[in-house]
Amino acid sequence: MPHAPGQPAPVETGDLATALTGWELLADPLLNKGTAFTEAERNAFDLHGLLPPHIGTLEEQVSRRLMVLRRFASDLERYAFLSELHDNNETLFFALLEQNIEELLPLVYTPTVGAGCQQFSQLFRKPRGLFLSLPHRQRLRQILANPRFDRIEAIVLTDGERILGLGDQGAGGMGIPIGKLALYTACGGLHPATTLPIMLDVGTDNQEPLTDPLYLGWRHERVRGQEYDDFVEAVVCAITHRWPHVLLQWEDFAKNNASRLLERYRDRLCTFNDDIQGTAAVAAGTLLSAINVTGVPLTEQRIAVLGAGSAGCGIASLLLKMMVEAGLADGVAAARFYMVDRDGLLVDGMSGIEPFQLPIVQQRAAIESWTLDHPDKISLLDVVKNAKPTALIGVSGQPAAFSETVVRATARNNHRPVIFPLSNPTSRAEATPEDLLHWTEGRAVIGTGSPFPPITRNGVKFKVDQTNNSYIFPGVGLGAVAVKAQRVTDTMFMAAAKALAAASPARDNPANNLLPPVTALRDVAFAVALATAIQARKEGLARGVETDAIEAAIRAKMWSPRYLPYRRAAGGRTSGQ
Repeated sequence: MPHAPGQPAPVETGDLATALTGWELLADPLLNKGTAFTEAERNAFDLHGLLPPHIGTLEEQVSRRLMVLRRFASDLERYAFLSELHDNNETLFFALLEQNIEELLPLVYTPTVGAGCQQFSQLFRKPRGLFLSLPHRQRLRQILANPRFDRIEAIVLTDGERILGLGDQGAGGMGIPIGKLALYTACGGLHPATTLPIMLDVGTDNQEPLTDPLYLGWRHERVRGQEYDDFVEAVVCAITHRWPHVLLQWEDFAKNNASRLLERYRDRLCTFNDDIQGTAAVAAGTLLSAINVTGVPLTEQRIAVLGAGSAGCGIASLLLKMMVEAGLADGVAAARFYMVDRDGLLVDGMSGIEPFQLPIVQQRAAIESWTLDHPDKISLLDVVKNAKPTALIGVSGQPAAFSETVVRATARNNHRPVIFPLSNPTSRAEATPEDLLHWTEGRAVIGTGSPFPPITRNGVKFKVDQTNNSYIFPGVGLGAVAVKAQRVTDTMFMAAAKALAAASPARDNPANNLLPPVTALRDVAFAVALATAIQARKEGLARGVETDAIEAAIRAKMWSPRYLPYRRAAGGRTSGQ
């Protein structure tokens, strides 16, 4: 299929015909090969003189870029370098990322992406994705109609209000969809021409960007209420009109919007919220893996979650469903969760309880006999002393919230306490792995949301398990896209969590890690995609894909970065014409 000017590069495996030549060809990041254009291609596409005479290979380019990357003094400089490479040569960017995923994952995503969002306006070089600003709401369909987006299959969308643990970043939040979709390609294999990051710019309440003369977003306080809802509705309608079968991932919406928007749209299109469902699935999969180490079955777990927002309640909700599936009654399973927020333990009858929190609040009668340090507020330490939880999960965004006192009390009640400080970026983690190991005399079973240096356990260096959504969302999205799933359900995320747990090295040896290494993320994505797609098929949500064809459909969607041979399309233009 020929590649016309202004069109996305076709997703092909053979040679590729394009009408672009000269500077225009070099300026297209989906087609640019840089010095790897062959002599014949340089002749055909008028590239002589625009490139140095050396004809290189993708492998040489990867080596050169990696050498340059490692010379920078800071991770933010490396992030900016990789962003520029992404904007100039996508094949080279993804080859570099895929081949060096362990080293580069913290640069293209958490924790460095947080600083990238904060400095987005200063680092901005080239437009990527779409900025849908509220003042342009009458132009949505016109904006989406650009033929460059004809092949879009997966969208990650944010409004920038709750970026990691950093809060409202306004238009700078665009760094998150860009980073997520980079992982969709590097780990899940979705072709970059089929992915689209979208920023809903509805203003910001963060005064820092609003007073920054370089800020690129709409300079307006954040719009809320009915006007906000109407804009989101208009965007979703425009998206589904343009791409009826698209996968839409909601990302980093504030808790007052995240759950209700998911509930509003989850039965209208193929959509999920990664902060709620992806975080829940990776936490559940890692907890299932921890059972191989602790020996405490899921039905006997007592789980304290610090941070009762959309992520924390999503984790509890999914684990509750899995407990019920394992044989517990609903009420018994719900009583196993202790949700602690800024006002302390959530108890029935408290003011300010959100609808999504109601199914997992503690019954007041169940805590009447507790001994409390302060009767007016039930703290995390009170929960640990009285409920004796087997696991602590942190999604609060509050650094050091898992204090030495709390951790030591947890360790007194459990031979192998499970402690997951999952908040991102690293600066927001509830505790460091080193402290957790020290405070539990080396007995803690640890998972973190961001990468940390190895710890020393029993005199041996041990990698810290990064309980990060990158183990889940690329596979869930890949599976949904491969079978054209009509919906994404909680049971599909349960299947994803179980697939992740099935890949745990601790299944064979409790002394091993809970999760596969980051270098295996592509294999994990395939396993998660297969489980997700099979579950979609079981639920009647897969369009026209038989069960025995699912594996082939997934593999067919998994693109690997390599340079295709180009031929000049009939009617190709000379550069500058």
